[in-house]
Amino acid sequence: MHLNAQPFGIYIRIVAMISLALGLNDAARLLGVNLGAVSPIAELGTAGFVYLAIFALARLFAAVGLWIKASWGAVLLVGSTCVELLFYLMGSPDVQMSAIGFAVRLVLLAAILIIFVLSVRIRRARAAD
Repeated sequence: MHLNAQPFGIYIRIVAMISLALGLNDAARLLGVNLGAVSPIAELGTAGFVYLAIFALARLFAAVGLWIKASWGAVLLVGSTCVELLFYLMGSPDVQMSAIGFAVRLVLLAAILIIFVLSVRIRRARAAD
């Protein structure tokens, strides 16, 4: 995927910032922000804590990858977001999110899929030239 094309620049950076914000929000949940004296592991459970840590790290690395316009950032973001949404929709008690968090993840997934589609279209247009 060729993410260095000019039309993608600002759009990819906006998606990277959304991914970064979501990853930092997940990291704050891991640290127990707004939980008071309750341990995050006690609140989320051991498996939920591990899942959240994996998804937060994947999202933070994906944000860096998108910011430097590397194709692995988009792949990592799609993979981690799809797995997280799949766990949530299948009713896993270990993956918890609010309605707003679910909506943000769907928007993030749609945005990165738009990047994939536009990248393929630009590649085909360049090949036709």
